[in-house]
Amino acid sequence: MATPQQYYRDLPPVSKTYGVICLMTTGAYHLGLLHIRTIALVYEDVLKRFQVWKLITNFFFLGPFSLTFAFRLLLIARHGVQLERGPFDKRTADYLWMYFFGAISLLVMSIIPVLWSPFMGASMVFMLVYVWSREFPNARINVHGLFELKGFYLPWYMLAVDLVLGNPLKPDLLGMATGHLYYFLTVLYPLAGGKYIFKTPLWVHKLVAFWGEGFQLNTLVQRNSDAGSSFQGRSYRLGGSRTSDSSRAQASGDVQARASAAAQARTSPQANRADGVASRGRSHRLGSR
Repeated sequence: MATPQQYYRDLPPVSKTYGVICLMTTGAYHLGLLHIRTIALVYEDVLKRFQVWKLITNFFFLGPFSLTFAFRLLLIARHGVQLERGPFDKRTADYLWMYFFGAISLLVMSIIPVLWSPFMGASMVFMLVYVWSREFPNARINVHGLFELKGFYLPWYMLAVDLVLGNPLKPDLLGMATGHLYYFLTVLYPLAGGKYIFKTPLWVHKLVAFWGEGFQLNTLVQRNSDAGSSFQGRSYRLGGSRTSDSSRAQASGDVQARASAAAQARTSPQANRADGVASRGRSHRLGSR
């Protein structure tokens, strides 16, 4: 069984980063290092006081330390990680774009006063759960050892649990709506014959390449080899672009040795055996005896 350090090291980059930031945000709030007003989404502060960071920071607060917070963090560590390792394997940019799309959609929805919420991290987590339920609809989930549930019905079960516990349902419903919109545009609509126009933007690919974490197939942007490490262990000596005399001599000797070996092979009696072999390699001409 893996140690906690090994488990943390093996987590995929996007889910790990988002979970750690959420944990650190709640920890800072619990220790009194962070005032909740400074990260809450208040459009008056954004538009009039230019506190634009609140458009991002509100997604990193999952609530104070509680069972609800632990449960949401567990959803990221389980279902978010399964998504990143499964359907989004080797598609880090596409998975990160899903987060960006969810954030943008939730911000647009929150413009409507009825749908506004100061913190939409819970909706983001519920979006992950909904997308997971569509990607793993036949997965069997053991619910507290009482009964099994198909993955497709997991969001509805969680919605029912929040209803019984008296938790607000608006974050769950917003997350489900955002997740369904994303899944429709990226999977259902193209499968129905529609044109796939919802591609991951180039700037997301560049961001992943600059970040240096994860991997993206079929990308036109090369990964930043210097990202994620302060020292790559590469050293170059001065004048390294020039070839030394000893190196040139060694290379010349190797070429001459290969040339003499080839000449010897052509004149060797074994090479002229009448066995129909034109080459001592793997290929044989047709009609060999």
